Amino acid sequence: MIVKRSITIRGHRTSISVEDAFWSRLQAIAAGRRLSLAALVASIDTARIAGTNLSSAIRLFVLAEALESRPAPDLSSAEFGQNLNGA
Repeated sequence: MIVKRSITIRGHRTSISVEDAFWSRLQAIAAGRRLSLAALVASIDTARIAGTNLSSAIRLFVLAEALESRPAPDLSSAEFGQNLNGA
């Protein structure tokens, strides 16, 4: 479920609409980095590509963090090929 939340970043109030799972993970990332949620969102806001809305930038950030924390799959394994073929 998408929920709209308000947050103040760099002295300006803004609304962010993201799913609960993304919001929860964003809070966990901020806590793990010992940052306030506003500070983490401000850094995402600063780094986002022009034309990307903040909610999308947050989703992409959370996805990137999740992918970095997981080992890459072994694409050469027979098991991986079977999974792709539905076997």
